[in-house]
Amino acid sequence: MIKMYGIPNCDTVKKAKKFLEEGGVEFSFVDFKKTAPTEKDIKNWKKSFGEWPINKRGTTYRKLKDEFESASDAEVVKLICDNSSVIKRPILEQDGKTLCLGFDKEVFGSLV
Repeated sequence: MIKMYGIPNCDTVKKAKKFLEEGGVEFSFVDFKKTAPTEKDIKNWKKSFGEWPINKRGTTYRKLKDEFESASDAEVVKLICDNSSVIKRPILEQDGKTLCLGFDKEVFGSLV
């Protein structure tokens, strides 16, 4: 089963959801505003992507930039958990394996 993480009012998430729905792909959606990511989620995503799953162009990150830049890894995880709007969206998983961070048309297209 495919699982998409994000925020429903995010334009990129809307585009990704529409793409999968129009392609007839079944998926579940995890709303960060209702179900915050866990420390384990954040650490797994960092391991999968080789970097923190942060949208550095977003307003939340820009407000917290100094805190992120001076934070230890443990503090970064806490900052992300406490400020889920900072996460680059959507994050797509299938059968527990992380597929992509953000809307990657090639990855999404391979699912249709």
